[in-house]
Amino acid sequence: MSPRTATLIGLTAIMMWSLLSVMTVATGKIPAFQLAAMTFAIGGVVGLLTWIGRPQAIGALKQPPIAWIVGVGGLFGYHALYFLALRFAPPAEAGLLNYLWPLLIVLFSSLLPGEHLARHHIIGALLGLAGTVLLFAGNTGSFAPGQVPGLIAAFVAAFVWASYSVMSRRLKAVPTDAVAGFCLATALLAALVHGLVEVTVWPETPLQWCAVVGLGIAPVGAAFYAWDIGMKRGDIRVLGAASYATPLLSTMFLILAGYAKASANIAVAAILIAGGGLIAAKDMVLKRK
Repeated sequence: MSPRTATLIGLTAIMMWSLLSVMTVATGKIPAFQLAAMTFAIGGVVGLLTWIGRPQAIGALKQPPIAWIVGVGGLFGYHALYFLALRFAPPAEAGLLNYLWPLLIVLFSSLLPGEHLARHHIIGALLGLAGTVLLFAGNTGSFAPGQVPGLIAAFVAAFVWASYSVMSRRLKAVPTDAVAGFCLATALLAALVHGLVEVTVWPETPLQWCAVVGLGIAPVGAAFYAWDIGMKRGDIRVLGAASYATPLLSTMFLILAGYAKASANIAVAAILIAGGGLIAAKDMVLKRK
């Protein structure tokens, strides 16, 4: 597979993730961990289906403990937090807070061996922070006390996903086929937590069932395999910069679906967060191999 092909595959993950918010909201009142268990089980099966005709792929599950910790910890931790955020906080605001992760990936990756934190990284971080502050400043009167935990969960989720992505870059030797195992392990862990702390609530309408299946196939399924391929075989600079389009697309889909209302504050906050990320990722785009 050529780097160009791998990069294009990685870009499809960004498009699928931009639908994560609207599809999660469309699933109804399914508890967060139950939803994670259902969708990750589907996502794991999506990966297993690619093993058909390749019996040797099962060997991908033989990975060192650190690979499983990063893979399962990142997938389970991020999505548990993100689903909780969308259950308790306004979806547009939770989505924008969560989509600080592209900016955080740039900042975290600059601290890796051989990298450094330059002035444009700091400027980008400050712009992202300004967008977050504006997001809160324009909505302080509308946030109910019960929504605060959801907003905090969205913010922490951004750090979890950024950490997972950067550490995955360091684990290049782990094949993409292993992601199927990470998804199934995450589904099992989510099911266990669901059984302990939640009451089962099944989808009530065909649309909600379709949303659950759609989540498992794409944003919580195929997107992980595509992202893994792109990060390990493609141009990480292009993928890193392109990720900043996600919050804009995500908010647009929420508004089009009627789950959020368009406003100047949301628009400006999204532009600041995305713009800050692009500035922070300048060297990822311009630096030559």
